[in-house]
Amino acid sequence: MTTEVEDGPAIPKAAPAQAAARYPKSIPSIIGNEACERFSFYGMRNILTDFLIGYLLLGLVEKDRAGAAKEVFHVFVMGVYFFPLLGGWISDRFLGKYRTIFWLSLLYCVGHGCLAVFEANKTGFYAGLFLIALGSGGIKPCVSSFVGDQFDQTNKHLARGVFEAFYWVINFGSFFASQLMPRALKHWGPSIAFGIPGILMFIATLIFWMGRKTYVVVPPSPADPHSFGSIAWTALQKGRGAGRVLAGLGLLGFVGSFFLIPTLGFVASFCLAIVAFLVFAGPGVLLSLEAARGVHPDEDVEGVRSVLKVLVVFALVTPFWSLFDQKASTWIIQGKAMVLPGWSILETASQMQAINPLLVMLLIPFNNAVTYPLLRKIGLDPTPLRRMTAGIAIAGVSWIVIGVIQRWIDAGEQVSILWQLLPYTILTLGEVLVSTTGLEFAYSQAPAKMKGTLMSFWSLSVTVGGLWVLIVNAGMKNERLTSAITAQTGLSTTAFQMFFFAGFAFLFALAFGAYATRYKSVEHYRKA
Repeated sequence: MTTEVEDGPAIPKAAPAQAAARYPKSIPSIIGNEACERFSFYGMRNILTDFLIGYLLLGLVEKDRAGAAKEVFHVFVMGVYFFPLLGGWISDRFLGKYRTIFWLSLLYCVGHGCLAVFEANKTGFYAGLFLIALGSGGIKPCVSSFVGDQFDQTNKHLARGVFEAFYWVINFGSFFASQLMPRALKHWGPSIAFGIPGILMFIATLIFWMGRKTYVVVPPSPADPHSFGSIAWTALQKGRGAGRVLAGLGLLGFVGSFFLIPTLGFVASFCLAIVAFLVFAGPGVLLSLEAARGVHPDEDVEGVRSVLKVLVVFALVTPFWSLFDQKASTWIIQGKAMVLPGWSILETASQMQAINPLLVMLLIPFNNAVTYPLLRKIGLDPTPLRRMTAGIAIAGVSWIVIGVIQRWIDAGEQVSILWQLLPYTILTLGEVLVSTTGLEFAYSQAPAKMKGTLMSFWSLSVTVGGLWVLIVNAGMKNERLTSAITAQTGLSTTAFQMFFFAGFAFLFALAFGAYATRYKSVEHYRKA
C-alpha cells in the first residue's frame, strides 16, 4: 500500500546502520517513468528548431526564420522551467506530489497530441507547446523531490546515488531521442516525429500509475501561518529602513519591466519583472527578517533565511543555463551551415545533440570512480559548490571554442560539423558538474515544508537563463548596435554573441566561487 509520512525537521548527521539500509521499492517505477518521459520531452525538443525553420515558419522571409525559431524555442524552454513554480505550489498546498505528477502528466500527453495533429496550424501547435510546458514544468519539482521523499535518515546516504542514476536515465532517454527523432522528422514528417514522443509520454504516465502502491507519499502541507510568504510579509511590515526601501525598489522594477513588452515581448518582460522583484525584495526581506521573530517561530524564520541564501546560489548559476540551452538552438543553427561527413551516421545537425547525453552517461560514473577520489587524495575536496563553480567556468570555455568555429564559417571556410564535438564535450563536462550536483543540492537545502517550492526555484534559474538569451537577441536586432559591433570588433553578430556569453559565464563563475566560500550547507531529510 502507499505509505503516507510526515516531513520532519532537519536532523544533524548521524551514524545509522548503513550496511542494513536498502533502496526503496518505489525507485524502479520512478526511474522507468523518468526514462520514458525524458525521451518524450527531448524527442520533441530536439527537433523543434528544425521543424520551426523547415515547416511552421516558412511564411517568413528566409533570413528571419532562424531568429524567429530561436525565439520560439527559448520562450518554450522558459515556460518549461517557469511552470515548476505553479507545480510546486499546487503540490505543496493542495494535491501532493503524486497526484500533481499524475494529473499534469495527462495534460502533457494532450500537448504531445496537439503537436502531432496541428503540424501546419500555428495556433494549435503553440497550444500544444503550452500544454507540454505546463505538464513538463509542473511535474519537474515534484518528480525530483518525490525521489528524495522515498528516503529517510536510515538510508539517506543512498540518495546521492539515486539522484545520479536519475540524472543518468534522463540522459539515456535523451540520447536515443536525439538520434532517432531528427531522422523521423526527415524521413516520415512532423506528425510521426511528434507522435512517437507522445506515445512514450503515455507509457511514462502508465508506468508511474502502476507503481502507486509502492510510493512513500508526503501529504501536502495545510494552510500554514508560518509559511515562507507569511514570514517574508511580516518581516517587511515590521521591518524598518533599508529592507522596506529595497522591497519598494523591487515593486518598481516589477511594474517597470512591463514597459519593455514592445521590445522584449510579454514572456521575456514578465520574467524580467519577476527577476527585478526578487533581486531587490529578497535582500529586503533578509535585512528585515529579525523583525519577524516573536510573530513566527524561530525555526521557521531561520528556514526563510536558509531559502533566501540558497536563492543567491540559484541566481548565480543562471548564466550557465543561458549557455547550455543554446546548444539546441544557436549550435543547431550553426551546424546547419557546416558540412556533414558522408561516412558518418549524422543526417542532420540536430543529431549532434546526442553527444551530450552520451558523454553524461560516461562522465557521471567516471567522476565518481576516478575524478573525485583522485581530487580528494591530493587534498582538493570537490564539494558541491566547488563543482558548480568549475562547471560554470568550463561552460564558458566551450563557448570560446564555438566562437572560434563560427569565425571559420564567417571567413567562408567549409567546416566539418565534427568540429562541434569539442565544444559539446567541454559543455557536457560543465553540465555534469552543475546539473547533477545542483539537483541533490537543491533538495538537501530545502526545509521540509518548502521542498517543492525551493526545487521549483532551481528550475526557475533555467527560465532566467533563457531570459538572458532573449535580451541579448533583442539587442542584436538594433542595426546601429550590430553595425558598431562589426566595425569595432571585426566579428559577425553571431560570433560576437558567442564570445559575449563566454565572458558572461566567466564573470558569474567568479561571483559564484566567491559566494560559495561563505555559504554553509545544511541537510533536510525526513525522519525514519
